[in-house]
Amino acid sequence: LAEHYKHHWFPEKPFKGSGYRCIRINHKMDPIISKAASQIGLSLPQLYQLLPSELTLWVDPYEVSYRIGEDGSICVLYEATATKPVSSYGMLTCKNQMMLGRTSPSKSYIMTVS
Repeated sequence: LAEHYKHHWFPEKPFKGSGYRCIRINHKMDPIISKAASQIGLSLPQLYQLLPSELTLWVDPYEVSYRIGEDGSICVLYEATATKPVSSYGMLTCKNQMMLGRTSPSKSYIMTVS
């Protein structure tokens, strides 16, 4: 991921490039996940068994969050303990824009990471 995001990583503007850093599985595996999995010896069928069929992962400099399903809740997987730059507060991110447009209630899901 570090190599893939090399020219799309801006800690001083954490939401710049966020669309590029959004990893998506929607009944079709995201190529960056497929590549990482093959490098550690996982096959595509194994990936489909391990991961939900609908998963969105947002990787930003100070936070990694995810949503399972189209109407699932957005959960924070990782949050940096360092203070975020003031300019990043209140910005309308790709993730926040998706939350604003939601009309149906969220479904409950549990995601485990090992």
